[in-house]
Amino acid sequence: MDFNVKKLASDAGVFFTRAVQFTEEKLGQAEKTELDPHLDNLISRGDSTKNWTEKILRQTEVLLQPNPSARIEEFIYDKLDKKLPSRTTNAELLGQHMLEAAADFGPETPYGSTLITVGEYQKRLGSAEREFLQTSAANFLCPLRNFLEGDWRTISKERRILENRRLDLDICKARLKKAKQAEAKAAVRRDAAPDFQETRPRNYVLSASASALLSEEVDKAEHELRVAQTEFDRQAEVTRLLLEGISSTHLNHLRCLQDFAEAQATYYAQCHHYMQDLQRELSRSANAVGAPHSSSAAAVGPPAATAAAAPGQKPGTLSMEQVQLPVTGARKAKVLYDYDAHDGSELSLLADELITVYTVPGLDPDWLVGERGNDKGKVPVTYLELLS
Repeated sequence: MDFNVKKLASDAGVFFTRAVQFTEEKLGQAEKTELDPHLDNLISRGDSTKNWTEKILRQTEVLLQPNPSARIEEFIYDKLDKKLPSRTTNAELLGQHMLEAAADFGPETPYGSTLITVGEYQKRLGSAEREFLQTSAANFLCPLRNFLEGDWRTISKERRILENRRLDLDICKARLKKAKQAEAKAAVRRDAAPDFQETRPRNYVLSASASALLSEEVDKAEHELRVAQTEFDRQAEVTRLLLEGISSTHLNHLRCLQDFAEAQATYYAQCHHYMQDLQRELSRSANAVGAPHSSSAAAVGPPAATAAAAPGQKPGTLSMEQVQLPVTGARKAKVLYDYDAHDGSELSLLADELITVYTVPGLDPDWLVGERGNDKGKVPVTYLELLS
């Protein structure tokens, strides 16, 4: 191993000199070169960007993965540059348990068939969640991490170099100041009236040599100051250019944030769509289960009701137009989604149209009676926005 003692000693001396300068500045015993106001503002803006990016990144990770152990596992896999194994979401696990329970209870039973229906939709919700997590990680979390682990590390490195150049510059300024003060004192002593001892030729020679050495020391300090000033200015320019790139970083993070919000909107829209479909499935299942009881009740009903049935209509079945029950709370409603009627008792809907709705005693709370002109039928509440 090439071990250079002189270089090690030189580096140690530079480090010690910078430490002394930094300490004296903190104690107010040394002057400090102030940065350009524009550069100072860029540094403050960069620090703010870094701090808020870290906070947003951490909180987004908590939002997407509330389990701390799972986050630690993801961090380890990321640092090892290995692909994280696919993890089953909680909704998918719940759906799988429901399907297994249905198989145990019997899929032909009402409870078992409902477990199958809900379980399938839970698995769909889990699949949508997993897709949302993957999209968010790729489009939002990764760019934030790349900034903190790439661009910001480069900026921090150049800022440390700039700070060292500033300390070197201030050290050179202090050294030049001391050299000029020593030269001025020597000039004052040389110009003062000489006494008997100073009239000796040897003393004149020594005084001239000392003046030459002091002058040489001043020249050396001025040269070192010029070099330090040039290096400081060059490093300040490099740092300034890097910090001005923060604006581009903000634009990039803006696009990533928009992608994240779009992924969230897509995910929640999928969940809403699945829940609407699930409610329709459950409503149809409930109607199918209640149909035999309705038919039995109609069979023992008054004969006049059977006789009044329209031609081609099943005996014992009343159309919505024939139901004459007291109306309560008639009001306008806006249709949110298209809806296709499943039988003659329901009313088909078109999105954005306005209809009149009301409820009748004994009607399922998830349904209302809707009227549009001469058409009338049951409509699902979840497809409506009730207007005041």
